[in-house]
Amino acid sequence: MNIKHDRLILKIVLSGLMFAGGILSLAVSSHAEQAVPAVNRPALTVRLTTLHEDKWARSLGANGSITPWQEAIISAQVQGLRIADVKVSIGDYVQQGDVLVTLDNMSRINGEPGSAHSSEGRIVAPDSGIISAANANVGSMLQPGVELFRLIRKGRLEWHADLTADELMLIRKGMAAEISVGEGRTIKGTVRAISPSVNPQTRYGYALVTLPESRGIVAGAFARGTFDVSGGNKTLLSLPQSAVMQRGSKTFVLIVGPDNRVHERAVTVGQRQGDRVQIKQGLKIGEPVVEVGGAFLTEGDVVQVVKG
Repeated sequence: MNIKHDRLILKIVLSGLMFAGGILSLAVSSHAEQAVPAVNRPALTVRLTTLHEDKWARSLGANGSITPWQEAIISAQVQGLRIADVKVSIGDYVQQGDVLVTLDNMSRINGEPGSAHSSEGRIVAPDSGIISAANANVGSMLQPGVELFRLIRKGRLEWHADLTADELMLIRKGMAAEISVGEGRTIKGTVRAISPSVNPQTRYGYALVTLPESRGIVAGAFARGTFDVSGGNKTLLSLPQSAVMQRGSKTFVLIVGPDNRVHERAVTVGQRQGDRVQIKQGLKIGEPVVEVGGAFLTEGDVVQVVKG
């Protein structure tokens, strides 16, 4: 009986030890699994870029319209004379003194200095230029001050560029400008005059740009142009357009740290040229920036960097 009793006790003790060992083994295994560090898989494979030093001519773009340099209004100063013949039409180029209208009797119409007048039954051009409007009709009676013709003096046109107050302060007389009109035609001009104020309703002023070659251009046409406000090439730092992102009013790039994690960095941008954007503030030369694919990444993502 004692032997059987001792064997029973031994079995119970061994069973307890085995159970305790199993629990200990599970605990150790569980702890070991928790101790295995998580592996961070790259969110995206990216190529890096850095600030590049460029030399650009700083330019200011503007919209506007083509307008006459000056328009002369041609009218008679007396009444009661009938128009016998009209010698010119819209678009005709006339020289100073050319006959525009003949009258049905011999008379003289006096005008102010520089205005049109008739001499011996004629009304002549007060200056050379292009007829831009014609209201004279054969058989009509002349009325004092009634417009007969409009004349674009010398045939000269200019670009009327609309600009804000801040933009106007960058413009100087004699500054170079390039104006695009029609289908790919570009004309080089110079600033002739700058408005000293802006319209209180529109908040725009204007600059007038002389066009040395204006044949074939129509007054009133829309035109876009650029002013060279740098006076030549200026050194600046830039990034590809694809590396610069916008979220609301914030402009930023993604910097890649030593651990291959990306971090947002706010930047201040300037002018653009082609697919390049000037970076004025927020980034140092040599700092690695995600060139393409930044829109698919968020702060703290791990990326795999490829070279080339």
